[in-house]
Amino acid sequence: MAKSVWWRTLGFVVLTIVAQFSRADDQHALWQSLLSKHVYVAEGGYATTVDYSSFAKDRAVLARYLETLSAVSPAEFDRWSEARQLAFLINAYNAWTVELILRHYPGIDSIREIGGWFRSPWKLSFFDLLGKRRSLDELEHEMIRENYAEPRIHFAVNCASIGCPALAREPYRGDELERQLEAATQRFLSDRQRNGLSKGALRVSPIFDWYEEDFAKGWRDLHSLPDFLAHYGNALGLSSAQQRQLRSGALRIRHTDYNWALNKRD
Repeated sequence: MAKSVWWRTLGFVVLTIVAQFSRADDQHALWQSLLSKHVYVAEGGYATTVDYSSFAKDRAVLARYLETLSAVSPAEFDRWSEARQLAFLINAYNAWTVELILRHYPGIDSIREIGGWFRSPWKLSFFDLLGKRRSLDELEHEMIRENYAEPRIHFAVNCASIGCPALAREPYRGDELERQLEAATQRFLSDRQRNGLSKGALRVSPIFDWYEEDFAKGWRDLHSLPDFLAHYGNALGLSSAQQRQLRSGALRIRHTDYNWALNKRD
C-alpha cells in the first residue's frame, strides 16, 4: 500500500511539473499566432515589416493576449527564472507597441506622431503590467534596463520603425532566450544598410549612441562599446586587424541616420 501511494505521489508531482512547463510554453501562444500571420521578413532577411491593416482585423486576439500579460501578478513574476522574466517583458514591450500603433493606424506614418507636441508616445501610460499602470518608457528603462544586465535587449525590443531592429516572428521564451537574443544581435549587426565600414570608419546605428552605457557594463567582460562591437566583428564584416584597431581606438565609430518611418508592409 505504501509503495502504491508513493508511486501515485510521484506521478502527481511529475504531472504538476509538466503542466507548469506547458503553461510557460503556452503563455505566448496567442502572440506567436499573430506574429506568424502579420509579420513578414523583408528582402535580405535583416528586417521585418508588419501588415498593420491585417493585424487590425485580429485586435480581439491581441486584446486577449494583452489581458494574459496584465493578469500576471508580481508574486507570480518573481517566481520565474530571470530568463523567463526578461522574455516576458520583451514580449510585453513589443505587443503593446503594436497595440499603440493600431490605436492610431492608418492615420500615422511614424510612431513619433502619437502623443502630440508635448508628450512622446513612449511616455503615455496606457497599459497595466505587474500591478501598475505603465508606459513604454517605464517598461524599457525601469523594468528592463535597470534590472537585467543584458545589452542585447536593444536588438529585441521593437519601436515600430524602419530604423529599429526587426520585430521577431516568434515570441521570446525563457528557455530559448540566449539563442534568440544572439540571433537578433547577429542579424541586426549584419545589416550593411545600418552597420558596417564606410570611408575609413565603422558606421553603426544611433542605438549605440543612445544606449552606449549599456554596452560598457561588463557583459561577458566587455567594458566599452568598442569592445562590444569588436566582439561581434565578424557580423560587422571586420577583419581581425580591424577588430584590433577598433579596440585600440584607431578605427573611428560614427553613427548612421535613424529612419523613424513606420515599419509597415507596403
